[in-house]
Amino acid sequence: MDGAMELPMKAGNNMKIAGKTVYIFMLLSITMVMTLTGDNIEMTVGNSSVLTCLIKGQISMLTWTITPKAGGPCTLVYRIDTNMTHRTNCSDNINWTFRSGLAPALEIKQVEIAQEGNYLCEAASTDGNFRRTYNLTVLAPPRLSLYCDEQGSPVCEAAAGKPPAQLSWVPESSSSADKKCHDNGTVTVLSKFTVCSSNVTNVTTCMVSHPAGNWSQSIACCPSEKTSVFLYAGIITCVLIIITLLPVIYCFKFHSNRPCHKTKPPEIAPIHSQQDDTMEVEPYTTYVQKENVIYNSVSDLTAGQNLPQDLCPET
Repeated sequence: MDGAMELPMKAGNNMKIAGKTVYIFMLLSITMVMTLTGDNIEMTVGNSSVLTCLIKGQISMLTWTITPKAGGPCTLVYRIDTNMTHRTNCSDNINWTFRSGLAPALEIKQVEIAQEGNYLCEAASTDGNFRRTYNLTVLAPPRLSLYCDEQGSPVCEAAAGKPPAQLSWVPESSSSADKKCHDNGTVTVLSKFTVCSSNVTNVTTCMVSHPAGNWSQSIACCPSEKTSVFLYAGIITCVLIIITLLPVIYCFKFHSNRPCHKTKPPEIAPIHSQQDDTMEVEPYTTYVQKENVIYNSVSDLTAGQNLPQDLCPET
């Protein structure tokens, strides 16, 4: 009997617990924060846009929290009961906008690259708390310029674009693009027109493709006179060098196949001058003169001593 009474009591307790659980779940459902997935939006530099919150019921307070990729966060608060707004660290081009019959919204006038980032809206209303997130991407259209370089080749430049622009040529070109990144997140793309075939018209067109738009520009470039002069001078120089080297190579090859013969220089007969004859006779003349002097001296000495001339005194 007691066991039969305990069963209804346990069932009643379980029902009470289940009721409390459902009640708590309903309260949590009413007060929970309804978070929506972030919306990806794009804006071009200089354009304006309005961001709104998805609100149900009677709102009491709105808060926008902006977290840019560069710089500190910005906060805007609006209280409906007091009709007061508050802002912290926000640019002048970001503010509230009030429209008849609609909830207050956030207006961005002439957006800048520095304002790219996350925009979070939080709303408190009689139906609960709501959230909405925007992922803002700011596009910067490139500045297109097309010109001829010193060699007479077309050069296309898409300056300060975000994201980088895509360049192509008409007619097709085999050139690659060079990129230069800037501190503000923009990129300059430079491409020089080069072709492998010579059957190309002088008029070339540069095509620029970008999320902010597409552009094209044409130009007619001619090879510069300076380049032509250097080209012709180089060709003429090469031809002259070839013409000069061919005979030298031929002669060298021709003579290298023949044996070498040394020819003796012709014998030159010695030439006797009158001076040489004088130099040969002069020693004999000197000798004769010395002998005559000695003979005369001996003759004088013999005559002085009355000696025969064939006898000489002993020394």
